[in-house]
Amino acid sequence: MIRTPLRPLARILRARERGENPDDIEAENRRRRHEQEQARARRRAEGRLIVMAGCFLLAFGTVATRMGVLASSDAAEPRAQVLSGQIMSQRADITDRRGRVLATNLLTHSVYAHPHQMVDPVGAARGLARIFPDLDVERLTRDFTGERKFMWIKRKISPEQMQAVHDLGEPGLLFGPREMRIYPNGDVASHILGGSGFGNEGVSSAEVIGVAGVEKAFDAWLRDPANEGAPLALSIDLTLQQAMEDVLWSGMTVMNAKGATGILMEVASGEILAMASLPDFDPNDRPRPLLTGEPSDSPLFNRAVQGQYELGSTFKIFPVAQALDLQLINPSSGINAQAPMRIGRFLINDFHNYGRELSATDVIVKSSNVATVRIAQMIGVDRQRDFLEKLGLFVPTPVEMVEAPTGQPLVPTRWPAVTAATVSFGHGLAASPLHLAAAYATIANGGRRVTPTLVHGRQRPEGEQVLSPRAAAMSVDMLRQVVTRGTARQAEVPGYEVAGKTGTADKPRASGGYYKNKVIATFASIFPASDPKYVLIVALDEPETTVNGTVVRTAGHTVVPVTAEVVRRLGPLLGLEPITDEKLPTVAARFEPRVEPATEAAVRLVSNQ
Repeated sequence: MIRTPLRPLARILRARERGENPDDIEAENRRRRHEQEQARARRRAEGRLIVMAGCFLLAFGTVATRMGVLASSDAAEPRAQVLSGQIMSQRADITDRRGRVLATNLLTHSVYAHPHQMVDPVGAARGLARIFPDLDVERLTRDFTGERKFMWIKRKISPEQMQAVHDLGEPGLLFGPREMRIYPNGDVASHILGGSGFGNEGVSSAEVIGVAGVEKAFDAWLRDPANEGAPLALSIDLTLQQAMEDVLWSGMTVMNAKGATGILMEVASGEILAMASLPDFDPNDRPRPLLTGEPSDSPLFNRAVQGQYELGSTFKIFPVAQALDLQLINPSSGINAQAPMRIGRFLINDFHNYGRELSATDVIVKSSNVATVRIAQMIGVDRQRDFLEKLGLFVPTPVEMVEAPTGQPLVPTRWPAVTAATVSFGHGLAASPLHLAAAYATIANGGRRVTPTLVHGRQRPEGEQVLSPRAAAMSVDMLRQVVTRGTARQAEVPGYEVAGKTGTADKPRASGGYYKNKVIATFASIFPASDPKYVLIVALDEPETTVNGTVVRTAGHTVVPVTAEVVRRLGPLLGLEPITDEKLPTVAARFEPRVEPATEAAVRLVSNQ
């Protein structure tokens, strides 16, 4: 902007010529300049007022619009709630198949401290150490007399402990309400339930989350308000679970075993009625994981699901059942059992000398490694591997536990002839006892694939037909004869027709190789044999007992008597009526044994090798 001078020279000169006062010219120009500045200031002020009026108009218009929307909408409860409202009472109970509570919630309190509000911090530290012996009085004193403004004392306390803290009379010790997860049956089914802990937490509430087992596998479902607090019904039966754990604990003690596991499964549905792993723990006070040693040294280790074991001779029924299904043999077919047997640079031998030939049934009854390998050779490597894969022995079990994926079977990457031979009698492929239970349940279920589950009453698609019903029935009959006249005579429980197969496998070292005097002893059983309803797997880790002054570790002398006691205890609880008619026909008698002419030639060829 160009400013007009107050005393323009030209006008001053003309005014002097006319005799006028030049100061009048300056006064007039000063007045005009002042009026111009006032006009500009007025325009700026008016603009600001217009902008401010527009802002107020927009703000009040927005508020009025929102009020109108709320006034015209239907009334509803607000969705946003405080943290305690989101957390408290939202985790559903867990029950057994009969509705008995396995896990529930209990209202309790936490105790925390505001050290800056304490009257006697040293006395408070001493008092808390008396109430909670695991607290360090010196550390508490340092914390209470330091710069800390807040600290947790205990996240869960009993009503008696709460009263004792209250009696200290210290205003800096405060309580917060919260729900905690409790397991009223203590260590019963601890590995199945897993346990819980606190997630997001504040002084007035805490979020309960699952940390293992079904608690973690179903964490989202248990916390979902849409379920309206409906309990999660597991397939296990609390009475059966308790009875199995009691018997296993006694058997583990008597047989001097390091650990034990047991699985009772319903054949028709795959529902697990009881599943135990010992030693176990109390989920109300879940121990910390071990950081050194073998995983199985920890009570948290679930042997039934996470254990990867070479299950020994329990596998022998698989090649025999497959050969029956392919009609390569029948129960009376003669199989060459001449030992030792050489495959490449490896020799395969038997525990006893069984002579030159055994019937297919006696291969199972007497548990011949050599004869089992002969049958596996008749099947062929590719068909053997495909059959084991169909039984589910190559992938983790789909059971509803977060630990299930860790139970990945150890399957050979290559499958040469020697691997096919050793796998046929349960060595070279490591799987969990739950894998074994599912495979035996498939045989007991007429050859239709069974998938294990821990959820009661859930509808699932029918499994694949892995074996013909005829082959499956004859296989069960062979397993029955193992108990009546074979290596598992001590498993005979009058009235319950137990059928099964023993397995004793050397325990592998973590560094490679096998222990010379440590084994995994397993007995896989089906009962009653004439109408299979249940599969029972029992395994002992490093058992040994004394027979006639000699230390023995074989399954027939260790795990088989324990299994018999389990059946004896659980049979009546299952409501099974003992079978008293000793003249019942065998399962296989419903089928005419037959072998195709070409197959008979193949059997003779193998028998004469």
